[in-house]
Amino acid sequence: MVAVEQYLKPELAAQIKRLDLRAKMVVRGFLHGLHASPFHGFSVEFSEHRRYSPGDDPKDIDWVAYAKTGKYYIKKFESETNLTGYLALDLSESMNYTYRQSLTKLDYSICLAAALCYLMIQQQDPVGLVTFSETLKASVPPKSRRSQLPTILSQLTKLSTSGQANISASLVQLTAMLRHRGLVMIFSDLLCDEEPMVKAICNLRHAGHDVIVFHILDEAEVSFPFDGMVELRDPETGRTQSVSAADAGRDYRKTVDEFRARLERSFSENRVDYVPVDTSQPYDKALMEYLLSRRNRF
Repeated sequence: MVAVEQYLKPELAAQIKRLDLRAKMVVRGFLHGLHASPFHGFSVEFSEHRRYSPGDDPKDIDWVAYAKTGKYYIKKFESETNLTGYLALDLSESMNYTYRQSLTKLDYSICLAAALCYLMIQQQDPVGLVTFSETLKASVPPKSRRSQLPTILSQLTKLSTSGQANISASLVQLTAMLRHRGLVMIFSDLLCDEEPMVKAICNLRHAGHDVIVFHILDEAEVSFPFDGMVELRDPETGRTQSVSAADAGRDYRKTVDEFRARLERSFSENRVDYVPVDTSQPYDKALMEYLLSRRNRF
């Protein structure tokens, strides 16, 4: 099998202007590595089945599936088989940052979102798009028809950043807007007030939605690869501060590590999937590793 990162590297992606082509290349890469379903809707096999549970009618057991797997599955009703996806992208100004990578955090998010949109449409699952910064912004209602893919990709190519992030308020709006249970995929650097942000994300899960948080940081925001005196600027407020890299580096990296660890712990306790990535990782490889790890938990 050809390694996924050979299909499309971030530096190559910056040279490809057609987002639909980029999405297809990424998806083609990680589909080669999938042999089962990480989500019911992202199915390679048994998409129309679910595990037998006490109380289910034994007459509904699929004995062909049992012969293949040694496990009991029953045929799912049509209403159970569709997975409605919502791509939720952070458009706050901090998402426009890159230090030396070819992709900004927003570019990286768009690549992940485009690939997941392409995959869901291929599996005939409805998918929609919402964006947010201070508040929830324009949205594309979820649909499963083939025309939905170019509609969403067209919107993704037009996105730009502005303002400060208010993730908690935006997700409260999103939770109230969603009428049916679905899969909410959040793409953000999560650089905002931590406690209400975590609460809002967990409330999405408590409302019955499956939630995945792609925590996207720039390589420099994780590793702090600076020397000498460095002027740091907050892209959302414009405030600046000069620091000594030698003095600040260790404390900074410790703070980021602790931040990620707190998020992972909080989200795990609330059954929210947490996927920390930075822009130095090929996004196709990061996505495939996540999908495979989730598949292995089912």
